[in-house]
Amino acid sequence: MSHLLIAVIGAASCAPAEAEIAETVGRVLAQGGATLVCGGRGGVMEAACRGAHSAGGLTVGILPGDDASAANPFVDVVIATGLGEARNAIVARTARAVVAIGGRYGTLSEIAFALKRGLPVVGVHTWELAIPGGDLSLPIVHVDDPVEAARRALALARGA
Repeated sequence: MSHLLIAVIGAASCAPAEAEIAETVGRVLAQGGATLVCGGRGGVMEAACRGAHSAGGLTVGILPGDDASAANPFVDVVIATGLGEARNAIVARTARAVVAIGGRYGTLSEIAFALKRGLPVVGVHTWELAIPGGDLSLPIVHVDDPVEAARRALALARGA
């Protein structure tokens, strides 16, 4: 059985509005048949896992530390890496597409790892990036609607 893995990335603490967006994204991804991959902690990650879990989806949390009990309660598969922030590369490399919601520097690093790998990134109220000295924008698909974000990520992950 093959799983369509889509990462949801964002800060470990977030405003209620971001949590609502993340929960909707997680739910729609699960309804679309995706397995949700994230950093496994709180904030955006927990809200996305809660949404996926509510729709019967599978969630994978790739933790920075060694303690599997640090995962949020909606993570089904816990991977305790002991790698600290270096685990961000694993989150990005595990997925076929990424949804970035808000975020701080950890989210920015995961976006960079995904773009370097050539993965599609869909952003909801997240980083705006441009190539220095050029007029080309990096390929982040910016949307405001969480349902659209999840649907775009599903389509992009499937190559549509």
